[in-house]
Amino acid sequence: MKAMFYEAFEQAPEIRTVADPTPTEDGVVISVGASGLCRSDWHGWMGHDPDIRLPHVPGHELAGRIVATGRGVMRFKVGDRVTVPFVSGCGHCSECHSGNQQVCPNQFQPGFTHWGSFAEYVAIDYADTNLVHLPDTIDDATAASLGCRFATSFRAVADQARTGPGEWIAVHGCGGVGLSAIMIATALGANAIGIDISEEKLAFARECGAVATVNASGVADVAEAVREITKGGAHVSIDALGHPVTCFNSIKNLRRRGRHVQVGLMLGEHATPQIPMAQVIGHELEIYGSHGMQAWRYDAMLSMLSAGKIAPQKLIGRRVSLEEAVPALMALDKAEATGISVITRFS
Repeated sequence: MKAMFYEAFEQAPEIRTVADPTPTEDGVVISVGASGLCRSDWHGWMGHDPDIRLPHVPGHELAGRIVATGRGVMRFKVGDRVTVPFVSGCGHCSECHSGNQQVCPNQFQPGFTHWGSFAEYVAIDYADTNLVHLPDTIDDATAASLGCRFATSFRAVADQARTGPGEWIAVHGCGGVGLSAIMIATALGANAIGIDISEEKLAFARECGAVATVNASGVADVAEAVREITKGGAHVSIDALGHPVTCFNSIKNLRRRGRHVQVGLMLGEHATPQIPMAQVIGHELEIYGSHGMQAWRYDAMLSMLSAGKIAPQKLIGRRVSLEEAVPALMALDKAEATGISVITRFS
């Protein structure tokens, strides 16, 4: 099969012909129909993820059709269209038994712990626990866009932050994660504020439902700007970028007893951000992480999609080939493009 392949971190990946994967006893092989490009893939390529063993094939947001199954797979068959959370549980540990596969200590992550979906085929373990059947009404590119950014945002906004109708939610960073969070929060009846340094992205945030926007490069204090808009601070705030500045501002702009959710990865030199801990204590703030979403929660998200309450397809900016994805991956840290890029051509 053709795959994007690298043998060293920070060196340009190549398109190589490598061996086709085979399924494990409890796994499947998927013919990849689409695979999203995500900033997490850039972090992996940079060497920020200790799970990656070289040489490596990246890619973790995927959708496609099953072409082979292991003997132990019971719920899925050859020909099924599926997607998979980027964090997959083993199905056997206490976290998986409690329904929290997203924090499984033995987790399987395509594109990180194993070779991923920037390839014509990808092998997925623990299929019965983690695969999600796709309705015919959802195309591969849209389904792939759900796999990391949208699903993680859904869990962050709906489950971790418990965002409710009428609440104010500040979203720091209007890339794929942030725009997803704005769209989901709006569908839940919340008032979303988009925060970024790009006027183009802020305009897109308003198209996705933001009732207000803040250009962080044009105000003296982002937190004060949010407090002024919300008359006291946000009930919920999301750091969708993963930077010490956005993390700090996201906590700082909360009202008393507000909830911050960290979605953007904080890796490398950004791993230990400054936190306004006196405010966390004095205002009884809640701080959460959000790391993917369980396969069993996809039904709620897919139901909202089918009902037209969310439209993740609007977030797709470019559909690219596997070859075109190489420079796109290397430039993901610059985050200049509006919307997300999805690989839809592999051969």
